[in-house]
Amino acid sequence: MSTPHPRRRSLLQAAAGLSVPAAALSAADAAAARPRPGARPVRTLQRDRGPRTGTYVHSGAGNVLWGHLPNRGTEPVAVVRSGDVVTLDTVSHEGLLEDQGKDPLGYFTSFGVAEHDVLGDAVEIAARVAHDGPGPHVVSRPVAVAGAEPGDVLKVEVLDLALRVPYGVISNRHGKGALPGELPELWRGDPAVAQYLNVGGNVSVFTSVAASGGDLVGVMPGPVSPRFPLAPFLGMMGVARDTSAMVDSVPPTTAGGNMDVKDLVVGSTLYLPVQVPGAMFFVGDPHMAQGHGEVALTAMEGSLRATVRLSVVRPGDGAPLAARDHPFAETPEHWIPMGLSDPDGPEGGGNGTDLDEAVRNAVRNAMWFLTEDLGVPGPVAYAYLSAAGDFHVSQVVDRTVGVHATLRKADFRAR
Repeated sequence: MSTPHPRRRSLLQAAAGLSVPAAALSAADAAAARPRPGARPVRTLQRDRGPRTGTYVHSGAGNVLWGHLPNRGTEPVAVVRSGDVVTLDTVSHEGLLEDQGKDPLGYFTSFGVAEHDVLGDAVEIAARVAHDGPGPHVVSRPVAVAGAEPGDVLKVEVLDLALRVPYGVISNRHGKGALPGELPELWRGDPAVAQYLNVGGNVSVFTSVAASGGDLVGVMPGPVSPRFPLAPFLGMMGVARDTSAMVDSVPPTTAGGNMDVKDLVVGSTLYLPVQVPGAMFFVGDPHMAQGHGEVALTAMEGSLRATVRLSVVRPGDGAPLAARDHPFAETPEHWIPMGLSDPDGPEGGGNGTDLDEAVRNAVRNAMWFLTEDLGVPGPVAYAYLSAAGDFHVSQVVDRTVGVHATLRKADFRAR
């Protein structure tokens, strides 16, 4: 019997559970993070407070951009070595935006939030940082990884995602979402829903965090008060694009960015094709929970403290070959090829928003992975995707829409 190619063997070993991911939190830290009976479900993590691992990057005014992403000319806030752990504070844009008064202290306390549970970073950003980009997002200034060069892949292991506050906000604004022209226009002038509308009739639904059976849930307002489990992830992880132009924070590209893939929770790994020296890794758009599609416009947006390990690897040697040109992810159970409707970005004019094209690109990238990384014959790979591959709508609200596949690793374990 022939011996598998070393790269394919390592991927199949990982699928068989022979590759052990790096630990996120110690058992003691994990136990301490669980809500205690009678305690507040989440301890507010102000800057420089609470657990931090490795290089710590706070989210004060000097460390963030508002509405745009780093480019090749942006100075990093820190330089780390390949394999280092970095803890980055993030701040949600919700509660800071103009239609919410650009006054996070006043906005959140109006919902009964105590002043000490409003992040000082949020207040500082709203007062001192220019909202000078076209997007809404508060984005970290980049972390450079020494030795990273174009052609490399930045491997991002998500080790921990801690809630910084016990609440979040879900919004629909600016004629965006899956039903533009229908919602929120239908509700304007309706006194029964006036409490959920901001300036200009935009919608923001404040959602609190509660403990339920040892888990954290989002609790929505209203007579029915839906509850749903939290699954925090960063809607935005990326590397700087090789351009000197302003990069809009909204549409995702081959460099990552605002991908809104809900599977990128603790224990997942994201691979990003490096575009500029140092990679210039950034994060933003923290989510406490999201459904596939993110149909209203935002997820349950809420500030997080993220701990990641950043490693420089090569396509085919530490990263799938499919990650050479496109973001690619994995969890312990799945490989996750991704597809975007306009992966090169809108800077060249226009912005492709065809969901069908995002599906086609996700299928192409999944085919590339199965054939080139795993060695599956093309016709078999195509048939497998039809029989057993799942394709999910990541989001339909970022102009560039996204679709990602989930391919079960267990399907490729040696029999």
